[in-house]
Amino acid sequence: MSAITDELNDIFAIPPINELPPDISGELQSICRLHSISPKELSYKWESYSMKMGSEQTKLDLTTVRAFKKDLQEIVEREARSKSHMRSADRRGAFATPRNTSKGGDTFGMLDSITPIQRSTGGSKKRKAPYETPSVPKFSKADGMSSPSDVKSLSSRVGQNSNQSVAFAERQHPGQIIETLNGHLDAHEPPVAPHPEPRVKLTANTDLKKFRYRPMAMHLSEASEVLDDRIDEFQALVQTHHNLDDPAFGNAAAQGTNQIIAVGRIASDSAEGKLNAASMVLEMSRRTGAGLRVPLRVESIAYEFFPGQIVAVRGINASGDYFSVDEVLSIPLLKLAASQQSTIDSLNERFGITDDEDHNIPSKALNVITASGPYTADDNLAFEPLNALCQKAEETCADMLILIGPFLDTEHPMLASGDFDLPDDPSIEPDRATLVDAFRLLIAKPLQALAQAIPSITIVCIPSTRDVMNKHVSWPQDNLPGKKLGLPKQAKMVSNPVTVSINEIVVAISAQDVLYELRREEVVVGNKHGREGNLLARLPRHLIEQRHFFPLYPPVDRTLLPKTGTEEGVAVGVPLDVSYLKLGEWLEARPDMLIQPSALPQFAKVVENVLVVNPGPLSKRKGAGTFAQMTIYPRKLTEQERSEGKLVAHKLFERARVDVVRI
Repeated sequence: MSAITDELNDIFAIPPINELPPDISGELQSICRLHSISPKELSYKWESYSMKMGSEQTKLDLTTVRAFKKDLQEIVEREARSKSHMRSADRRGAFATPRNTSKGGDTFGMLDSITPIQRSTGGSKKRKAPYETPSVPKFSKADGMSSPSDVKSLSSRVGQNSNQSVAFAERQHPGQIIETLNGHLDAHEPPVAPHPEPRVKLTANTDLKKFRYRPMAMHLSEASEVLDDRIDEFQALVQTHHNLDDPAFGNAAAQGTNQIIAVGRIASDSAEGKLNAASMVLEMSRRTGAGLRVPLRVESIAYEFFPGQIVAVRGINASGDYFSVDEVLSIPLLKLAASQQSTIDSLNERFGITDDEDHNIPSKALNVITASGPYTADDNLAFEPLNALCQKAEETCADMLILIGPFLDTEHPMLASGDFDLPDDPSIEPDRATLVDAFRLLIAKPLQALAQAIPSITIVCIPSTRDVMNKHVSWPQDNLPGKKLGLPKQAKMVSNPVTVSINEIVVAISAQDVLYELRREEVVVGNKHGREGNLLARLPRHLIEQRHFFPLYPPVDRTLLPKTGTEEGVAVGVPLDVSYLKLGEWLEARPDMLIQPSALPQFAKVVENVLVVNPGPLSKRKGAGTFAQMTIYPRKLTEQERSEGKLVAHKLFERARVDVVRI
């Protein structure tokens, strides 16, 4: 078997299958030869294609592989035609008269910037359902005379060379559970009527006021101090955890014949290109290593590395040219979150639990639903998935709804162009409509209807750096301005990232897709599967070990992220404010649950006693997405725990059922 076949099997074969079928493997090898790319690059293109399709068509079989091959060829042909068109335009000269190719548009496009957002006048005046968007907006000025409600024409206009979107009403298998964690626990049973009082007490464990810093005002001196302090803090943790003396640590860049322990940050010796074993260097703090960088030799160990990772390595620098690593010392994990026994008893009493049998009654369990944006497909602003999610929360009498941005997405083609209509609303003047009005009509309205139907519900909104509504553009990010957005009083605005307590349960949430970037930047040495063979379990472990929501530094260049549906086609990426990276740290305890949305496949796993959930996007670019529904049973105290009288761990991973469901 050839090396390229082995590499394709490692990347694309999903356990327990270790080898791809010959026909699929042959097609993938053909793509690699045709486009002169490696299997690794092919995997990135496949991930981008899967996210673009956003349906079951992305299952790896012979039909989808051939469609993938055809799609790549079309992209190459479009790029070639574009370059040819640019060359011909240059030959025509700078004084050629522009042609008006847009029906109803101005020749030079001078009116685009002053054209206001107008509301549709063709919408029906008929009363709509609470979770139904009154009208489907238009997309392009080029078809100014077409009806705003023509969904088929909207789909055909979004990317003439791309596959058509699947209409939300025609989505496959709505409500299907595609993954379950702790399936032995029963799913939540909705009560006959909504609870009269909220069953969730929400407490922010993060100081939200610290996120109100001024973005885009970073000083290099402050940033370097933050990066240095993080290395020194980890050195102190390693020294205490392993009971080491000060002489055991040293400068990895200094030549010596004795074995030492060096603590530093993993980096690449080149500003361009992906990190690999040959380009890996260790960056030390100014206090321990004068801020120097030294190349690492890691051939003798099995470990996973990524840029920005803080590591403690034991080895020797005999030549003065490189540091040879013999061992990577473990970083101590944060202690588990715990509560007083009296706190657990009072919560159980509040839920009406009087004996041991009540702990196992599904109707007494908490019903928590979480979803992540985008909340509508690229070809419309109908927000049908969001309306369907609110309907689901109402039907199941959800105790809590966690919504993670983006809400109004800067990467949405229609929002990026600014050319769309709003549903009819008498309170909005067409000539003065703003994005705040758009949020109130498209996002806040279904949430208001949900709050009226279930007054006891608690709604939590976490922003994203892709949200057009948030003036705070950098990460860590301040919360959305809730007052002017027309949200109900049950909606709580929090920062990105944030750590909150849902009753006794500690939940960490971040809207930034760090898992996808770690997947791209991670380097596994020694063992092709690393310490943990399951990729989706290994990536969250990096966050837990590094005690940070975003341990990757620097972030992936946004031009290397999956293409968007906008005209520019470049993702927003991570506008990281290094001076405030400490706001992304986990300070006191490991969370009971980590909600981390990602473009990677949705999952629910237990990693280091932390329940990690990726609900996936509620709406993909060209189809419906998924959400996560959690049934959380009350904490049952054992006789041994009561006799010891100590703080008790929450053990959420044992008493929570998680279902990842198609919307």
